[in-house]
Amino acid sequence: MLVVDDQPLFRAGLVALLNAAPDLTVVGEAGDGVTASALAESSRPDVILLDIRLPGLAALKSVTASARVLVLTTFDLDEYVHEALRLGAAGFVLKESEPARLIAAITAVASGEMQFSPTVMRRLVAAYLRGDSAVSPWSSVGLDELTDREREVLRLVGTGLTNTAIATRLTVTEGTVKTHLNRVMTKLRLTSRAQAVVMAYESGLVIPQAVAKTA
Repeated sequence: MLVVDDQPLFRAGLVALLNAAPDLTVVGEAGDGVTASALAESSRPDVILLDIRLPGLAALKSVTASARVLVLTTFDLDEYVHEALRLGAAGFVLKESEPARLIAAITAVASGEMQFSPTVMRRLVAAYLRGDSAVSPWSSVGLDELTDREREVLRLVGTGLTNTAIATRLTVTEGTVKTHLNRVMTKLRLTSRAQAVVMAYESGLVIPQAVAKTA
């Protein structure tokens, strides 16, 4: 994985922590988005751990094409969460999280899941409930191209369920769920599971009130 943070001491601590964890290997580190983008292209990491308040953040968009991005920051303000979603991040975890939670989030993101801390999820739902336009970066163009089953998979992804949980709910294999989700992503021109969640809200497939009660 690639660690990207503009604070050298903090970054060094992360690298030491992650290299000591089973099955995790840091292949590089960077202090800005431009360097991170170049390293991502050369080292091809599975996951990039990235500070959202980073110099050259715009480079994140090109980085997401090379690896799954987990945003790590001390800030849980809506504007940062929304920006991370727009840029295709697969998850958002606060720096105050316990090391075990961070490692679990990295493992989950590497396997294709989406990860948000409970605090971040509550803030996202609250933003939808108040009609915040900042959480609506896409139109619903292409939604009518989805089959009924693809719509149902998108709805369940929007509620935060994993592929395994969706497979159980629909009584199908996990591979079938992945196939449906891949088709959804292609038809709606989405680049991450996080964006699929936003689209599920945007399209009205997910009712914010229902999610808020469980967030």
